[in-house]
Amino acid sequence: MPKLKVRKSVKKRFKVTKNGLVLHRSHGMRHKRTNKSKSQVRRLKTIKKLHSTIAIKVKKLLGK
Repeated sequence: MPKLKVRKSVKKRFKVTKNGLVLHRSHGMRHKRTNKSKSQVRRLKTIKKLHSTIAIKVKKLLGK
């Protein structure tokens, strides 16, 4: 059976930890930060984990 190819777009956006959690960065931080409040910018800077149902699909695209 041939090796599965990894989706490069998914590989750039998500990271799988040793324990199997899928981490991602928030959207909305590229531009127009002046319109956002300081607390909103702080919240958007944090790295978040994906919901388990979506994480399963992302892991499948990453070949894990």
